[in-house]
Amino acid sequence: MTDYPLEVTTARLQLRQWRDDDVPALAAIYADPAVEVQLVPTTLNQTRAQVDRFREAWAAGGPSLWAVDELATGRFIGRIGLNPAPAWELDPAAVEVGWALSREVWGRGYATEGGRASVATGFEVLSLDSIISFTRPTNLASRRVMEKIGLTFRGEADYKSIPHVWYSLGRDQWARSQ
Repeated sequence: MTDYPLEVTTARLQLRQWRDDDVPALAAIYADPAVEVQLVPTTLNQTRAQVDRFREAWAAGGPSLWAVDELATGRFIGRIGLNPAPAWELDPAAVEVGWALSREVWGRGYATEGGRASVATGFEVLSLDSIISFTRPTNLASRRVMEKIGLTFRGEADYKSIPHVWYSLGRDQWARSQ
């Protein structure tokens, strides 16, 4: 497998490697009640452990999630990227595209922009056969992002004993849309 790029720049985002000062900022994003309702509640120490796992995946050649800065301000706004999903029982070898962004930047299209860059990297650089994404059924905003980046609704399934909906996109389907 080709090494996953350490950084990707889009029109408005810098997808980059993690820094120590990103941990409390990401924990603050996770602690926002509007974000927390869609994710598993995460403490500062759990966030630190998560970022350490992202770094370990990078050290092994990826894929993993990038830290995200808004180019216009240089401000850290969350995480976006590809992540292996071994706990996804329907396909433990699946790679998921995912994101979690500060509520302050919701509605600006950043998840779609970063998600598209992640999907393109997955197919063009990593030669993945397919990419999935899943979320809680009530997370309509993320479901819209999944559709905007080309993923198709596939069904419902539990993930870590929590109901989720899931979407997928195959490399051939993605190539036809380019």
